[in-house]
Amino acid sequence: MDNLQALQSLGISLPSPAYIVGVVLFGLAGIAAYRYGKRSGRWKSKWLGIALMLYPYAISRTWMLYVVGIALCAGIFIDHD
Repeated sequence: MDNLQALQSLGISLPSPAYIVGVVLFGLAGIAAYRYGKRSGRWKSKWLGIALMLYPYAISRTWMLYVVGIALCAGIFIDHD
């Protein structure tokens, strides 16, 4: 418990369960989009898949994680047609 309090005093906090679920969900969607784009030759889907896998490292707010993830998934869906 002392370690957790020491980290919190430094301004470091653990992510919420909703954030962790979002990271896993969008990471899996990114892997699927990357593989789909690579197999079908759709470079846009491939790069959107890479973005889905990497963007959680740059975003710390849970609501922003879901907004950006849904937008990237919508981009993949639009490219699919």
